[in-house]
Parts: sequence; C-alpha cells; structure tokens
Amino acid sequence: MSGHNKWSKIKNKKAATDAKRSKIFSMISKEIILAAANGADPEYNFQLKMAVDKARSANMPKDNIANAIRRGSGALKDGAKLEEYLFEAYSPNQVAMLIRAVSDNKNRTLSEVRTYLTKNGGKMVEGGSISWQFDQVGKLVISEIDKDEDELEEIIIESGADDFLNKDGKLIIFTPFQKLQAIKEYLEKAGLKITEATTPYLPQNVLEISDQELEAYSNFVNKVEEQEDVVEVYDNLS
Repeated sequence: MSGHNKWSKIKNKKAATDAKRSKIFSMISKEIILAAANGADPEYNFQLKMAVDKARSANMPKDNIANAIRRGSGALKDGAKLEEYLFEAYSPNQVAMLIRAVSDNKNRTLSEVRTYLTKNGGKMVEGGSISWQFDQVGKLVISEIDKDEDELEEIIIESGADDFLNKDGKLIIFTPFQKLQAIKEYLEKAGLKITEATTPYLPQNVLEISDQELEAYSNFVNKVEEQEDVVEVYDNLS
C-alpha cells in the first residue's frame, strides 16, 4: 500500500506540473497570436520575436509556436480575435495590481476576473485609478555573463539602458520602453546573449509588507492567475 501511496503522490505532482506547463503554453500562445497580427515573420516583427523567444525558453513545442503564428497572422482561421486588456485592482492587504489578460471576450473575462478577486477578498477598481502609479519599461535578462564587470558596465551604459542589477546569478537590464529593441540589438552585437526580453510595468513607489502578509498576497495572486485569460500580474511590492 505504501508503494501505491508513493505512486499517487507522484501522479498528483506530475498532474500539477503538467497543468502549470499547459497554463504557461496557453499564455505564451496568446502572446504569439496577438503579436503575429502585425506580421508573421519574427525577423521583422519585434513583438513576435520576443514572444517566440519566450516560447522557446519555456520549451514550447515547435508545432504549437507555428500554429499560434498562423492563427495570429490569419492563415489559420479557428477562433475569435484575441485582444489584450489591463485590469486594475487591490488585494485584501491593499497591494496595487495591474492584471494583464488576453481574451476573445472582454465581458466574460472581466466578469470572471472580478469574481476571482471578490471571492478572495480583493476588489477591482476603475481604469486609471492604479495604472498612473506604474511605468511600462523594457526588461532584458542575461543568464550567461562572460565579460568582466568594468567592460560589462561600459557596454550597458553606452547602450542607453536606464539601469541594471545582478539577481540570482542573472543580469537584469531596464530600458526605456520605446528603446527596448534598439538596446537589445546593441547588446547582442556587443556579444551579450539575451535570454529574455519583456515589457513589464514597474511601480513608481513600492509598498513594504510583512512576511505573513506577503504569503497571504502570494496565495491571493495564485487564485487570480487561475483565471485562464490572465497572463501576467504586476504589483507595487518592493
């Protein structure tokens, strides 16, 4: 019986891992579909290139990537048009949140996200109530660093980036939103390997909460992210 219990735990863990992977692939597919509406060639569509690079980093199957590009470009007509939405909300402990969603039905998604929020103690607020507290920026991540610190700093400064930091063995570079593509190309020509390029929302001022509150907030966000159309949650935590 103990062997059976062990197998049950393994199956449950695998099921949870598979569900998480499926959610990630679904989110990235939507980003690819959105981006591909502006052109199916990643070499000439920077937004699509970023989404495809993200898909590859997540080990998303090539067929999934290709199908998402075909759907977004109109070559594969198998669904309603997807659009991007940014909802604004507060968590139970007053953390300001921007909830990015991609959906083919705004009313359905809005209703479901609001339900997820209220059932777990949060609340949705009017557009503009929170977004003014955030700035959209470019973010580049470098996982492998083979240059010395002085040379690296000089390259980053000359690229026109705003700031950079080392975190968990990775170099994170922040850029002006409009200059992300140009700075990425500059850094790559300088020999740096970019493993991630995104455009997150960063808070102008940060909120500090206790470890206990942080754990409660983390659980809350996990609940919100269960809504299938939610692809990203940004907040004002330090």
